[in-house]
Amino acid sequence: MAVRAPELDLPGLVWLNTDAPLGLAALRGRVVILDFWTSCCINCLHVLPALRQVEDRFPHQAVVIGVHSPKFPAEREIGRLRQAIARLDIRHPVVQDTKFQLWKQYAVRAWPTLVFLSADSYVVGQHAGEPDAAKLLAAVGRLVEATPEALPELPRQTGAAPEPAAARLRFPGKIRPFRLPDGRELLAVADTGHNRVLLLDPEGNETAVFGTGEPGLADGTEGHARFTAPQGIAAGDGRLYVADSGNHAIRCIDLAAGRVGTIAGLGRRGRRLGPAPTPARETALASPWDLAVGNGVLYFANAGTHQLGAIDLGSGMLRRLAGTGAEGLRDGGQADACLAQPSALALEADGEGIVFADAETSAIRRLHLASGKVSTLVGAGLFEFGRIDGPLTSARLQHPLDLAPDGSAILVADSFNDTMRRIDQAADRVEEYGGDFHCEDPLCLPLREPAGLCLWQGAIFLADTGNHRILRYDRAARCYRTWFR
Repeated sequence: MAVRAPELDLPGLVWLNTDAPLGLAALRGRVVILDFWTSCCINCLHVLPALRQVEDRFPHQAVVIGVHSPKFPAEREIGRLRQAIARLDIRHPVVQDTKFQLWKQYAVRAWPTLVFLSADSYVVGQHAGEPDAAKLLAAVGRLVEATPEALPELPRQTGAAPEPAAARLRFPGKIRPFRLPDGRELLAVADTGHNRVLLLDPEGNETAVFGTGEPGLADGTEGHARFTAPQGIAAGDGRLYVADSGNHAIRCIDLAAGRVGTIAGLGRRGRRLGPAPTPARETALASPWDLAVGNGVLYFANAGTHQLGAIDLGSGMLRRLAGTGAEGLRDGGQADACLAQPSALALEADGEGIVFADAETSAIRRLHLASGKVSTLVGAGLFEFGRIDGPLTSARLQHPLDLAPDGSAILVADSFNDTMRRIDQAADRVEEYGGDFHCEDPLCLPLREPAGLCLWQGAIFLADTGNHRILRYDRAARCYRTWFR
């Protein structure tokens, strides 16, 4: 039986993307979809395209309201939410539900959850998890049919973070060095917010740009190919492999030919990877986030299904490496281990294993390739996080998004802690790194959600994602500066 909807405009809530808080009285006459989400959650991000279809189909009869119920402490900051709205191109109103007031009143239990309100403000349905877009449109259509009239669109005032005035990057993701056949060394940058991949020389000059800047899935030459929110990059045999996350695809840039092709994915969100090998070009992926390549194999983090996979570049066959598809932190063999939004990969120097960042468990983990066993170096579970140095068993991170082997240690882009961390397995210790380096910039900004990290030419390069720039850390001189912006 339908029940009266609890009020939305509660004291203390902060509203964005609207010129005033939206109470039930202001929404009367419209179908309302409440999207309970948190900005870190990959499954929440998968819901956004379906909601955009609803907004486009029913602009005068339905309204989407994002109820941001933050999982991590960092997500409670309103400035960070503004940046997430800008990064994700969210155009509907969003309310920051830091204390979970609306979450509790609407009896929500998981991210993401959609709650449906009728035009006369009754709760008429709830859906936990990712919806099927076609079924969602049909369900909203049935509710719209019962509305008495089409009303004007609600006035909006963007609450997103302002765009940087002269920045050449927008929310950069992974950064990876590589060597051309002629011996030149370059850095590949996932210019995520601009839907491009940039190639930079050691002086920070652009040598090539792949992607028109417009989102889309299009193969072709340097000036015609399209990406959508590319994240991870790996290099091998004169090619760059790109985790084209927004397109649920893996792309290949042939550097000699200057052309982009697609080697895996169908351009739509896929389900869990099964145990049987499949042709990569015929397999639907789910937000591939990072890549690593070695010995003719391309390894990928399928963040959207909480799994790792591999593609034999010779045969083009794809197989699951680890992860049941259930979200969590559980070590064990290929058929038993649970992962949680793997977001960064690094192949070990001896090729025996892959170290990866499990963002949603704030963990750094390892896959032994020969046995298929997953083990955890740092991290304890989905709701175990913090900024704690010390022994590996007690140290805590907060939503790490990249890592780089550093000799016997591992450097980590600890994104929601706005810092770098260093994991020294031999010494059984995790510690902050780089915070004592001297800043050489005229304006020294604190780090903001770093999401890319690599070692190149004796220095550390860090994608300071929230500040739309790449930093260079000179370890010998103990200083850092903005290298590209």
